[in-house]
Amino acid sequence: MAARGIPSSSSSMAEMASHICDKIRSVFTASAGDRPSALDVVVDEISAAAARKGRVFVHGVGREGLMLKALCMRLAHLGLGAHVVGDVTTPPIAPPDLLVASAGPGGFATVEAVCGVAGAVGARVLLLTARPEGPAARLASAVAFVPARTMAETAETAESLLLPMGSAYEGALFVLFEMVVFTVADLLGETPASIAARHTNLE
Repeated sequence: MAARGIPSSSSSMAEMASHICDKIRSVFTASAGDRPSALDVVVDEISAAAARKGRVFVHGVGREGLMLKALCMRLAHLGLGAHVVGDVTTPPIAPPDLLVASAGPGGFATVEAVCGVAGAVGARVLLLTARPEGPAARLASAVAFVPARTMAETAETAESLLLPMGSAYEGALFVLFEMVVFTVADLLGETPASIAARHTNLE
């Protein structure tokens, strides 16, 4: 059964996947104005944290938070100290460390609270957002602008239902983080073998 004019037969699966990928790709071709690319900002902040022997903490809510957890896993595979805020083994953040947080719509009370605590103790705070004018950006040391549709845009069209409630932003985070991991791995001199060797064996 088709959804709002979008074909749903098995033969159209590749077409639908291509459409979704095109929407996510458009995030990275959109003009960021005079802002540096999100990739440059995130890579610079993470590589700088590694150079000063700092750890990387991640925090986000909902599906944004899931994308950040995926990044955290890969950062650990790269040999960095990486922690998800809220885990029972997460240590206290300190000045050499970096907090990577996401607030796609510009702000969440919980994200802002965590950013405020990290900044108060002297840690760097990197915020990913589609709305850099939002309240969370004021608490950040650096802002990575990801110009994607978020849950703040509520118009229901066939186009938005294919990537509903911020899925475009969250999908863009996944792709962005894959580029970040690839670039940081190269900067740190990591190899596929060294990365794989750090994967858990308790599965």
